[in-house]
Amino acid sequence: MSQSDQTHTMPAGVAVTGEAVTGTNEILTPAALAFLADLHRRFDATRRRLLALRVERQKAFDQGQTPDFLAETKHIRDGDWSVAPIPRDLLDRRVEITGPVDRKMIINALNSGAKMFMADFEDASSPTWANMVEGQLNLRDRWQKTIDFTDPTSGKHYKLSERPATLIVRPRGWHLLEDHVTVDGEPMSGSLFDFGLYVFHNAKAILTQGATPAFYLPKMESHLEARLWNDVFTHAEEVLGVTKGSFKATVLIETLPAAFEMDEILYELREHMAGLNCGRWDYIFSFIKRLGKNPAFLTPDRGAMVMGKAFLRAYSLLLIKTCHRRGAFAMGGMAAQIPVKNDPAANEAAFAKVKADKEREAGDGHDGTWVAHPDLVPVAMEVFDRLMPGPNQLDKRREDVQVTRENLLEVHEGTRTEAGLRENIRVGVQYIEAWLRGRGAVPLYNLMEDAATAEISRAQIWQWLYHGAALDDGRTVTPELFKALLDDEMATLRGVLGAAVYDKGRFPEAIKLFADMSLAKEFEEFLTLPAYKLIA
Repeated sequence: MSQSDQTHTMPAGVAVTGEAVTGTNEILTPAALAFLADLHRRFDATRRRLLALRVERQKAFDQGQTPDFLAETKHIRDGDWSVAPIPRDLLDRRVEITGPVDRKMIINALNSGAKMFMADFEDASSPTWANMVEGQLNLRDRWQKTIDFTDPTSGKHYKLSERPATLIVRPRGWHLLEDHVTVDGEPMSGSLFDFGLYVFHNAKAILTQGATPAFYLPKMESHLEARLWNDVFTHAEEVLGVTKGSFKATVLIETLPAAFEMDEILYELREHMAGLNCGRWDYIFSFIKRLGKNPAFLTPDRGAMVMGKAFLRAYSLLLIKTCHRRGAFAMGGMAAQIPVKNDPAANEAAFAKVKADKEREAGDGHDGTWVAHPDLVPVAMEVFDRLMPGPNQLDKRREDVQVTRENLLEVHEGTRTEAGLRENIRVGVQYIEAWLRGRGAVPLYNLMEDAATAEISRAQIWQWLYHGAALDDGRTVTPELFKALLDDEMATLRGVLGAAVYDKGRFPEAIKLFADMSLAKEFEEFLTLPAYKLIA
């Protein structure tokens, strides 16, 4: 740790290399670091082994194999079992808002009128050291009822309302590291860092206040990864002296392999399970990533891949049926639209899209949904209040739904266009540039984008380049075409933003990273892995 006076209190084998930031002394206490070290020593080897299994599985996909339901777990899919009872404060989740863990955002989200707020250490946050540590301090202050904020520019004061939303925390995925804390010379898992600090500082306070330590768990690819989370939960509960099963998880089904193991994921976490969520944007990314070398799964423009059709429709219906059979909630996906200022017609059109999306979800049987902006809370709330008069829809068993392996692998119809290619370039580079400056939730073209958007953008370009895909005008997607469009889009963007703003940003690094990953011979698992090296 930069504060040398704390070195002598460090637990053996633990080093903190991050500089002193707001919250360091309160959050990274010797006792908290000892708790983290215990999690690392018990569980990190398994985490690394499971990540290696992802790599092996990808080799099979690259050779033409496609995902399927597991023969060895058929007895779980066919079995008659349910998840443990869900706590009272998680029974009505009709509208959830998501956002990063900075102080003002947390207060606004908790006061938004949504039933739940997912405080996100993952895709909606850039994992700078300051963001991660200060985020923990902010969440601790929420449970100590001391969270407030005064905007230094406007002087406006923000404080928590009398009835804030229920808080759910999303730690980083198993693949991400926290390089600023090492245990026995190895960097910590970002998952264990985020989860560990939150429960160490808050679990008892949360339970004392009659609430639930609740989590969203991202990016899982198998029930074995869910088993690891369950083991982590159980061990942490035991060490902290809280009742087994106190921690509850909602798992994002946002990878293609996980869609074939939903029953098994519910089963592994059955004592800690609250539900599954349709993580639609990352799911599209995963579909392209896992099947990217197979020409049978060449995707059309991203805009053609809508939730109501093809593999996205199939997996959302299967998720509802699977969850409700087991007594777990089936959460809908994100409405990324944000208000369009100074354009009433465009704003009305955006809100109409959200309403239609939420009507589909509520009509299908989802128990709630996500929005990215407080102004969309009432839009989604009206739909679910109208179509879901009870607190949830567990009684909608959807036994009429029959989803096959083929349904889960059905590609959307549609064309590939220069406009689609340009949009991927424009959005992908701008998101990465903002992420490098410490922002994880970025408003772009009237949508609130997170890391999944940039992942889809570069994955789709990589896939089109790999297969030499044909555009609707007859041209082939080549490295030369990509580079020409990239140069043109960035020149246009510099003109739109203004040279002073553009040149002050981190565009050269963002452009290089986006281009390198799009043009790479082999597909990089996650954009955030090399990008993290640029901010760590």
